[in-house]
Amino acid sequence: MNIGKKIKNLRLKKGLTQEELGERTDLSKGYISQLERDLSSPSIETFFSILEVLGCKPKDFFDEDEREQKVVYGAEDLNEIEDTERGFRIQWLVPDSNERVMEPIRLSLDVRGQFKEFEPSLSETFALVLKGRIQIRLGQRVYTAKAGDTVYYYASDEHQIVNDGEGPAELILVATDSYL
Repeated sequence: MNIGKKIKNLRLKKGLTQEELGERTDLSKGYISQLERDLSSPSIETFFSILEVLGCKPKDFFDEDEREQKVVYGAEDLNEIEDTERGFRIQWLVPDSNERVMEPIRLSLDVRGQFKEFEPSLSETFALVLKGRIQIRLGQRVYTAKAGDTVYYYASDEHQIVNDGEGPAELILVATDSYL
């Protein structure tokens, strides 16, 4: 078993640098680096401290029955909500994606439909307009995109997507988590 490799993978999944892990466990960045390269072995106390910071139970760490990550999602995995009052439907393309770094959705907007207005954040948003025409309101500015156009913006201002076209609009939208 490659203990160092598993520690490194857990650290990366948690989004921590070696220095951050070291600070949270009172260890040096150099020592964390040595552990991850299997050049050093931690004491039991140090090992448990590292696992605690990484949010992993010792049993789970040593469980050889590692689950394979889900890579392909089918129609049965999709979740959907509809807001008929505001004229939009969201389909989450990856279950639990709101707990991940990226949140991919399919957004359908009725004629004059309005997706909810978002407060400023550190998020970034990408969209591919599949059908219709939309407006993106970023603060005081308004941008228009039609089928085939791509959109990319920083969510540092209040923002909203609305359908200003004559027919329904549909887009694939991917937003990053706001704490990045």
